[in-house]
Amino acid sequence: QVHLVESGGGLVQAGGSLRLSCAGSGRFFSIGSMGWYRQAPGKQRELVARITSDGSTNYSDSVKGRFTISRDNAKNTIYLQMNSLKPEDTVVYYCYADFFGTWGQGTQVTVSS
Repeated sequence: QVHLVESGGGLVQAGGSLRLSCAGSGRFFSIGSMGWYRQAPGKQRELVARITSDGSTNYSDSVKGRFTISRDNAKNTIYLQMNSLKPEDTVVYYCYADFFGTWGQGTQVTVSS
């Protein structure tokens, strides 16, 4: 089992940057894909970015070119570098471990216009 804890959210002005981190516990953190998702109130949780165990990535169209996902298996951590933030990026972000089906608790990102 893996326990995930996100951090790095906060308030930023439009055009600014934030870096989210997701730290995992457990011996087998490096197994399987990891993802960042986000969920606005009243809407379904949607995939933002995903990274496989060998480092291949994919992104939603809405963040492609602005966000970058990465992972450091030695530190049991994945990251989401978010640049050129927009007010519509204001939601709660969650990390997810595919192999274990585990979600983190979420971290709020707020982008002011």
